Amino acid sequence: MKVLLFDIDGTLIRGGGAGRKALNRAAYELYGKRNACSELSLAGRTDLYNFGKAHRAATGRKPTRAAVERLHRAYLKFLPRYVKSALRRGTYRVPPGLRTLLRRLSRDRRVLLGLGTGNMEKGARIKLGPSGFNAHFRFGGYGSDAFHRHALLKKAVVRAKKLSPAPFTEKDVYVVGDTPFDVVAGKKAGYKTVAVGTGYADWDELAASQPDHLAKDFRNTKIWLDWFQL
Repeated sequence: MKVLLFDIDGTLIRGGGAGRKALNRAAYELYGKRNACSELSLAGRTDLYNFGKAHRAATGRKPTRAAVERLHRAYLKFLPRYVKSALRRGTYRVPPGLRTLLRRLSRDRRVLLGLGTGNMEKGARIKLGPSGFNAHFRFGGYGSDAFHRHALLKKAVVRAKKLSPAPFTEKDVYVVGDTPFDVVAGKKAGYKTVAVGTGYADWDELAASQPDHLAKDFRNTKIWLDWFQL
C-alpha cells in the first residue's frame, strides 16, 4: 500500500485568496479590525496558528482556545461565499495535470489518498467542494488535529491504518505539498516528500528544502507514478 497525503491550498487548488478573505471578514465582524491578516504569512501554516495570529493582529491580545474557536466559527460562515466568488471570477483553479493523476490514483487498489492540510476539516471540505476532489479523499490529517504540521500528518497515517486493507510502513507514506513547510513537516514525520511548484512558494526556496522529488506541476503522470513506486 502507498499512502499519499496531499496539501490543499496551492497543491490541490488555488482558491483565489478565499481563505484569507474569509478570515479578514471574520476578524472584522468580531473585532471591528479591517484587513487584520492581510500582511500575515499564512501559506503552509495550520489554521490554529493562523487564527491565533489573526486574533493577535486584530486585538493585540494573546489568543485563548475559546477565542480561536469563535474566530473559526465566524470564518466558516464566510468561507463559502468567498470560494463561490473566486469560482465566478475565475481565480479558483486546479493545477495542470492534477485531475488526470487523481483519477489514475483513485482507481489503484494499492493507493490510499488522504489530505495532509493545515486547514481545519470543515474549511478543507468547503475549499475542495468546487473541484470535485472531496470524493477522492476519505480521510486526512487537519489543522484541527494539531498545531504543528508534522503532528497532523501522523494523525492522518493513524487514520490510514484503520482503512488500509494491507500493511504499510513509513517508507510507503508520501507528503505532497507546495511549500517548504510541507517538506519540512513530511521529513520530520519520517515520510517521503514531493514538492510541487503550483502554489505560493518561491521555486528556489522550494528546491532548497530538499524534497525527495520536485516538479513544476502534475502534468507528467508517468513520472509521478514512478515516484510513488506504482
